[in-house]
Amino acid sequence: MRSLRSTPTPDLVHRLGRARQRSSCARVPPLHRVGSRYGVPVLQAVVTGFLAGLSLIVAIGAQNAYVLRQGIARNRTATVVAICALSDALLITLGVAGVGLVVAQHPTILLVFKVAGAAYLVWFAIQSFRAAAKAKGLQAAQGAGSARGVVLTALALTYVNPHVYLDTVLMLGNLANQQGGLRWWFALGAATASLVWFTGLGFGGRALAPYLARPKVWRVIDIAIGVTMLVIAAYLLFSDVTPH
Repeated sequence: MRSLRSTPTPDLVHRLGRARQRSSCARVPPLHRVGSRYGVPVLQAVVTGFLAGLSLIVAIGAQNAYVLRQGIARNRTATVVAICALSDALLITLGVAGVGLVVAQHPTILLVFKVAGAAYLVWFAIQSFRAAAKAKGLQAAQGAGSARGVVLTALALTYVNPHVYLDTVLMLGNLANQQGGLRWWFALGAATASLVWFTGLGFGGRALAPYLARPKVWRVIDIAIGVTMLVIAAYLLFSDVTPH
C-alpha cells in the first residue's frame, strides 16, 4: 500500500530552504539597516524638541529675568538654575503624558493662575523698585536672600504663570505627541534645551558680576527688572490665556 505522503523532491527542498533564508533575513535586518532606520528619526526628534523648547524658553520673561539677576548677584545661582530646569522637565513630561488635555478642558485653572500670577509679578516689581532706591552694589547683594526665599521665588515665577502651562505643557506636549513613538525623544530634546538655556543664563550672568559691581548699574538692573515684571503682569491680565 502506497503512503499518502509523497517524498519531497530535491528541487522542492532547495526552494523551501531559500524561502526560510529569506524569511529569516526579513525578520532580523542587518545592523546598518537598523541604524539608518531608527537612528536618524531619533536624532531628528531630539533636535526638533531641542529647537522647539529653546524657541519657547528664550524670551524676556519673569523667570528669565530672575535667573539672570540671581546669576549676576551670585546668589544661589545653581539652586535657581536647577529649579527652573527640573520644573521645565517635569512640565514637559506631564504634557507628553497627556495632562495638557486636562488643562485644555478646564480653562478656569488658567484663569486662576492668570490673576494670581499678575498679582505676584506686581508685588515682585515693587520689590525691585525698592531695591533700586537703595542699591549698594554687588558686594552688598552677594549674600542677600535666604535659601527658602530664593527657592519660593523661583517656584512661584515658574508655576504661577499660565503661559508656562500653555507653552510647556500644552504646546510642547502636543508637538511631542505628534512624533508618535518618538515623543519621549522629543521631550528629551526640549528638556535639554531648558537645561542648556538656564545654565547659560545663570552662570553667564555670574561671569558678568565683576563688571556690574557699581550701585548705579544695579539700580538700572533692578529698574529694568521691575518694568519687565509690570509689563508681563499687564500682558497676563489683558491677554487671552484660554487654549485654542
